[in-house]
Amino acid sequence: MTGITDTTKFPDPTYARTVLAPLFEHSKVEFAGPLGQINRAHCVMLTETGILSAADGAAIAGALARIEADLDPQAMHYTGEFEDLFFYIEAELKTLIGPDLAGRLHTGRSRNDMDHTILRMKLREKIDQFAAGGRALAQALLAKAAAERDTIIVAYTHGQPAQPTTFGHYLSAALEVLLRDLERLDAARAVVDRSPMGAAAITTTGFPLDRTRMAELLGFAGVQRNSYGCIATVDYVTATYSALALLVLHLGRLVQDLQVWTSFEVAQIYVPNSFVQISSIMPQKRNPVPVEHLRLLGSLTMGQADAMIKIMHNTPFTDMNDSEGEVQTAGYTAFANGCRMVDLLAALIPHLSVRHDRVRANIDRSSITVTELADTLVRTEGLPFRQAHEIAADVARGVVARGAALSDGFDLFEHAFLATVGHGSRLTAEQYRLAVSPENFIAIRNRLGGPAPEAMDESLAVYRDELDVLTARAAAVAQRAQQAHAALDTAFRRLAGSPQHQEA
Repeated sequence: MTGITDTTKFPDPTYARTVLAPLFEHSKVEFAGPLGQINRAHCVMLTETGILSAADGAAIAGALARIEADLDPQAMHYTGEFEDLFFYIEAELKTLIGPDLAGRLHTGRSRNDMDHTILRMKLREKIDQFAAGGRALAQALLAKAAAERDTIIVAYTHGQPAQPTTFGHYLSAALEVLLRDLERLDAARAVVDRSPMGAAAITTTGFPLDRTRMAELLGFAGVQRNSYGCIATVDYVTATYSALALLVLHLGRLVQDLQVWTSFEVAQIYVPNSFVQISSIMPQKRNPVPVEHLRLLGSLTMGQADAMIKIMHNTPFTDMNDSEGEVQTAGYTAFANGCRMVDLLAALIPHLSVRHDRVRANIDRSSITVTELADTLVRTEGLPFRQAHEIAADVARGVVARGAALSDGFDLFEHAFLATVGHGSRLTAEQYRLAVSPENFIAIRNRLGGPAPEAMDESLAVYRDELDVLTARAAAVAQRAQQAHAALDTAFRRLAGSPQHQEA
């Protein structure tokens, strides 16, 4: 700049310490693998399209192979000589084959499209790992729901005992949400699974690159079409972390119930000793601490995922560091904690058991089957529901005042019915006790999605099919990735003239 004498040299020590060195550490840990794949694929594509001659392509491929064989990214440390791995590898290429030939590898590409491709490749790995844990949790919920199909528990609304249902019915509700969340995660992955390679800096290039071939070699489902969007959009980030946050948010509600249901006062769920920690001073305590850790891990995951979304707020619609290396690696912590949460919950669920004595005691003292008494009077006596509801409410108040179970309130029922209707009920004492039993309450609710055995079997079959679809889809994606890796490896070895390839 005119009139300014600048004698400084890059990098400034503080800038190196606070920005460049941390970025280098993140890069060598997370991004070395994807960078190597992109270099290989780009070399193959440039040669296949004739942008590079076969001889030049072979020379570059051979040099890349030598660098990869000798390079140990984990042993590297930032010195200031090279900004990151990209420039280190470029310098090594220049040493091996000269600056002119080494520079040809970068034909038609930019750090912009490379960076976003690397970030998408890494994010796919994180999603796939977490989704596998999510499917394992879904399988655990499905198996436990089937095993506990007929196991009666108390269902709560507004923190109060409401109606009897089964543990299988309750777990199926949680499973249904998890399956929807896994679908949302799959949809987010589809947004991630588009290759930006070929967009170059912003507007593509004048070289006849084959963007589709690059996508294939890198295992992408397809190409991100608009080149500006390739380097500017962050919806692949926000979609991913939104799906992650929603999944753990919804699991957190299940965890909250477990916290209450394992409490001394409710105690309808028993946690085995293998998941219980003792007090250092109170010998009577059985603390199901893993439930607290599940809640904590969910909160950590959601907070970290939410931070990723908020970081993107009010950023410009362009390529920028705000959405790249450092923030991306920060987001990986959310996946790490999310994986811990789903793994722990999947391990805990099969070992939970229902305390039948406490369930029965809570049902008896809360009169939660009284809804069915009102329904029964509508069906057998032809009463309007509101009138039947008033009779049932009188009975419930009476047995609670006595401290008795609803099944022992037949005399109260007879009195309330006569006072309300003006004549006696046709229900016998035996029919009354059946009407207010939790077993009858559940068995008669055989509607779609209900807790009765037949309805539950139908629902479980649907959930099993949905989980099978998710599992098959993940297997197909994994197979495509393996095939792409093999295709890239074969094409690169052939180009590099690898002795191993020739022997094969």
